[in-house]
Amino acid sequence: MLRIHQLFIRTYTSIFLAILVTLTIITYFWSKNIYLSLIERNLLQNIETLSIVFKDKNDLSDITNIIQNLHEKLNLRITIINEQGVVIADSDKTELSTIKNHLHRKEIIEAQNKEIGTDTRKSETINKELMYIAKKIVVSNHIYYIRMADYVSAITDNFVSLTLEIFMFITFFLIIAFLATYFISLRIKKETDDILHFLTLLAQKKSSSIMNSKYTYEFYKITKLLNKVALKLSKREKQKAKQNAKLKLANRQKDEIISAISHEFKNPIAIISGYSETILNDVQMPQAMKTKFLHKIHSNANKMSQIIDKLRLTLKLEEGKQELLLVPCSMKKLIVTCVSDLKDKYKNREITILGEDITLRVDETLISMAISNLIENSLKYSEDEVIVKISQNSICIIDKGIGIEEKELEKINHKFYRISNNGWNNSLGLGLFIVQSVLSLHNFTLEIHSEFKKGSQFSIIY
Repeated sequence: MLRIHQLFIRTYTSIFLAILVTLTIITYFWSKNIYLSLIERNLLQNIETLSIVFKDKNDLSDITNIIQNLHEKLNLRITIINEQGVVIADSDKTELSTIKNHLHRKEIIEAQNKEIGTDTRKSETINKELMYIAKKIVVSNHIYYIRMADYVSAITDNFVSLTLEIFMFITFFLIIAFLATYFISLRIKKETDDILHFLTLLAQKKSSSIMNSKYTYEFYKITKLLNKVALKLSKREKQKAKQNAKLKLANRQKDEIISAISHEFKNPIAIISGYSETILNDVQMPQAMKTKFLHKIHSNANKMSQIIDKLRLTLKLEEGKQELLLVPCSMKKLIVTCVSDLKDKYKNREITILGEDITLRVDETLISMAISNLIENSLKYSEDEVIVKISQNSICIIDKGIGIEEKELEKINHKFYRISNNGWNNSLGLGLFIVQSVLSLHNFTLEIHSEFKKGSQFSIIY
């Protein structure tokens, strides 16, 4: 398949030769007609001039010297013929007796009828091809014919010279046009090569610089549109990369949650299985011990149920299906209840509640879960006193525990994210995600300030 500039050269060369041949033929016949008309007009003008000179004479018996002088100056053959067709003077022939009668020559016959006659033929007298023009004149009531002739060889030589000049001019013009168009085609080739290179990079999904062509308006529009397409493809690739990253993260989180669920369920299932097997195998087991084992089984079954409830709540919060039951609630009373429930589990820990009471419209169950989660985290990862401070615009849970590294702070609210440093383990990685989701439903925010190995402060801003 030909490239553009190759196709251009082949096409232009064919057109160039066709135009050159056509123009040469047309120019040849056109200029030949013009040139012959010009020669004929000049001959007629010379005949008219000579006829004026002859009309002042009584007869034309002695005019040889005149026509010889004119012949030398004009380089034309001049012949004077009387009414009977006898040549009485000829510029190229001195022996007039040898010249045949001209009465029946074509130009003389036409001059008899039309006053002017023309013909082109080979002269029998001088054996040369000439172009003849004859005119009938009357001198002293006698009819004469003035005939002038130009040598066809001279006319042809002059015409060929003129034709060559015209041909050279046309050829020069076409060559200039060819060169100009060829350089334009090279520029167009460069522009198209740049566009092809740009499209190749796009197809290979490689980064490319912005195209900027101002050679023609069409190339400007094409490159502008290509830049838009490249920008859209680049954005799409970035979005695709982000989606792939999200999918990888989601897959990793799923693996982590499956691992976490397996870990969380492993101990309760082992305890339930072990105690139930012991009860089944020991029929004579004392009732007190059997009751103790059944309490252990019941406790671990409840723990598994709580894990499932937490997963179900996470899905509802994520999908926006969790409805709020807003009621006026005493925050201090709610916090006291949360602390009381937690002290059953953390019997030797001190939890201090500071500040005045404030009433807010909240979903008591969800807010209680969020506050309990934050207080329990502080109890898990600290050994000193945990402080809960109530104010007019926030509830702060403060501890002096292991703290959180700065690089982890932005991630701990993410679903399934767990921190492993210094034993920090956010259970399934759902606790703080649930807290954040519950607070968002209430249009509250969670602020976390922490220093590694010094402690943390979790603030609910309302």
